[in-house]
Amino acid sequence: MDNSQIQIVLQLLVAIILGAVLGFEREYKKKEAGLQTYSLVTLGSCLFTVMSTAAFNNFSGMSSVAFDPSRIVLAVATGIGFIGGGVIIYRQFRIEGLTTAAGLWTAAAIGIAVGLKLYGVACVATVLAAIIFIFFGAIERKIFNKD
Repeated sequence: MDNSQIQIVLQLLVAIILGAVLGFEREYKKKEAGLQTYSLVTLGSCLFTVMSTAAFNNFSGMSSVAFDPSRIVLAVATGIGFIGGGVIIYRQFRIEGLTTAAGLWTAAAIGIAVGLKLYGVACVATVLAAIIFIFFGAIERKIFNKD
C-alpha cells in the first residue's frame, strides 16, 4: 500500500468516527438510524468523494474524457435524499423521521468534507450537528412540549 492509499484509509476511518459520534447520540435516543447507519453514510459518502477525486486526477488532461468530480456531491445528496425520504413516515396525524432524514443528509455532507480532506470543517460540522441533536431536542421538549 502506498502513501496515497494509506491517506485514503485514514480518511475513511475519520469519516466512520465522525459518523459514529452522530450515530451514538441517535442510538442513545433509540431512533431509527443509529451508530451503524450514520457510520455507513459518512463512510460511503467519503468513499464516493475519494474515488471521484482520484478518477479526476487520473483522467485530467485527457482531451477525450470529460469528467467533473463536483458531480459526486450532487449524486450523494440525491442518494441520501432517497434514503431520507424512506425514513419519513406519517403516523397518527404526526410526521416522524424528519430529524433522522436531516441527520443522514448532514452525515453525508460530513463524509464528503472528509473525502475532500476538509477535516476541520467536518469536525466542526459534526460538533454542530451533535449540539443540534442533543441540546435543540431538549429545548424543543421543554419549550414546545414535544415528545
